[in-house]
Amino acid sequence: MTISPNKKIYFASDQHFGAPTPEASFPREQKFVAWLDEVKKDAECIFLLGDLFDFWFEYKTVVPKGFVRVLGKLAEIRDSGIPIYFFVGNHDLWMNDYFQKELNIPVYRDNQEYEFNGKTFLIGHGDGKGPGDKGYKRMKKVFTSPFSKWLYRWLHPDLGVKLAQYLSVKNKLISGDADVKFLGEENEWLVLYAKRKLETKHYNYLIFGHRHLPMVLKVGENSEYVNLGDWIGYFTYGVFDGEKFELKEFK
Repeated sequence: MTISPNKKIYFASDQHFGAPTPEASFPREQKFVAWLDEVKKDAECIFLLGDLFDFWFEYKTVVPKGFVRVLGKLAEIRDSGIPIYFFVGNHDLWMNDYFQKELNIPVYRDNQEYEFNGKTFLIGHGDGKGPGDKGYKRMKKVFTSPFSKWLYRWLHPDLGVKLAQYLSVKNKLISGDADVKFLGEENEWLVLYAKRKLETKHYNYLIFGHRHLPMVLKVGENSEYVNLGDWIGYFTYGVFDGEKFELKEFK
């Protein structure tokens, strides 16, 4: 794909709207909507790399209450003709077809490959990748099984959403203190994963979320691993102008 003149590709991840409470989350939602208003002026397309919500579950006729401004802005941008691509994170992994049907936004559950202006990209949320974290990988299989989703759907939405929000905050699944410390390339699972992927195929940029820590690291010849950070403490996003990728902070 060739990027149109004066256009850019934008990336953002890990907004966790709704946490720790809807009231506390609201200013962050307003800030993200302001960012969307800003980038839509020159966006070729927008990538959202997961955990937009701290919890999301689609019942057959019900979705979680709230997030009207965010969803409305995404609908507005998509209706204007700007493509938006959404990658499921570990907090919104129970997403079904709401985004496709209501917003015309495709939803991906694993990494995708793209080429823009001759540069190759590997893009995904990043959860469950790389060595280690076997407990989470087993848990993810349980959560994503059709039986688990069928069973959870029998909970009344008021109970199901409240329970999930409590567990998310209680277990510090958003970002604990350890999550915001760089562990060194030899201990960063997604860095190791990126290097392993480069053993079999070249990518100029390997872009992920999940880690909540903004970073750009050289991981190979003409290859960079990028973590987008989050919209809890960093408010960082990625932008590719057709020639180079940059990680920026929205103020």
